[in-house]
Amino acid sequence: MRICEETIENFTIAYPLERLAPMERVLFIDIETTGFTARSSYLYLIGCAYYLAGKWRTIQWMAEDYNQEAEILKAFFEFSRRYRYLVHFNGNNFDLPFITQKCQQYSLPYNFDIFQGIDLYKRISPYKFFLRLPNCKQKTLEQFLGIDRKDAFSGGEMIGIYHDYVKNPSEFASNALFLHNEDDLKGMLKTLPILAYYDLFNHPVRARKVQANTYRDVNGSLRKELVMTLVLEQPLPKPLLTNTNGCFFRGEGTEATLKIPIIEEELKYYYANYQDYYYLPTEDVALHKSVAGFVDTDHRIPASATNCYTRKFASYLPQWDVLFEPFFKRDYKSHDLFFELTDEMKRDRQAFSDYASHVLGMMASTY
Repeated sequence: MRICEETIENFTIAYPLERLAPMERVLFIDIETTGFTARSSYLYLIGCAYYLAGKWRTIQWMAEDYNQEAEILKAFFEFSRRYRYLVHFNGNNFDLPFITQKCQQYSLPYNFDIFQGIDLYKRISPYKFFLRLPNCKQKTLEQFLGIDRKDAFSGGEMIGIYHDYVKNPSEFASNALFLHNEDDLKGMLKTLPILAYYDLFNHPVRARKVQANTYRDVNGSLRKELVMTLVLEQPLPKPLLTNTNGCFFRGEGTEATLKIPIIEEELKYYYANYQDYYYLPTEDVALHKSVAGFVDTDHRIPASATNCYTRKFASYLPQWDVLFEPFFKRDYKSHDLFFELTDEMKRDRQAFSDYASHVLGMMASTY
């Protein structure tokens, strides 16, 4: 078994890792294997990154032949005993199950029960399309953030290099194997700022400024929109522009702009307890029986779910779930929901902050 240890000099993470866990209790892990299934392939390298005495360091254990799998597993678990948080990239689907199956194969008494896992892939992958990414591979995220690698080989190429190393050990092959895994570890550390996009959707945003804006669309028609200036908890590592369902988002650093269309038209509010109402066809409105009871029977009929409504012309904002009530619709079967932009809401900055998070959630899940 070969062990490689290194201190990463002059390196800081551009993301507050303390948001995830205490830095001294966090262990980053990445493994290298000759295939995807533990039963038919080998685990030949386990690498970790950790923070100690004010500096980031890496430690790697490599099996010099196929019979040293158990050795590197023992070395890793002995080292990891001092940590409680395990950070990985798609480790829930690959690294951790692979190691667990190898421990079972060698009857080793190890598991990950004491760890709290943090899967970076799982946190970012739901926002792949929002970020306009073709996939959520680690190298794709590194390219998105402008991170360069020293390693020139792919994971598939490393398998051949390892098999050659077992047959004919060389410093070139050893260095290449360690470097590939080291770049994966450093890449995880360097891509942590991308979690600012996760925070954007999973932590509160604050509406610092809210105003209504009037503009002309491409057809020259006069339109209105709500413009919110947002303060973000974490700076976005790259500027982002995106739009969906008529809503527009632009974010850079710790500030973002969100634009939502304001519609001015007559919408309907549907009463849930339609059994207590009469519908008046001439007036096209539903009235409670306590009032409509005085209307001539020739001008009223028992209300149904589809006609038990009242109509109101006002300024409305869209919502994609019932965030604010009462909610309005264009007709009974419509899936589009709206709420009235009242004078009371215009003075409620917290309500606008909540609404901003609601709109961002819609934008992230629409793709």
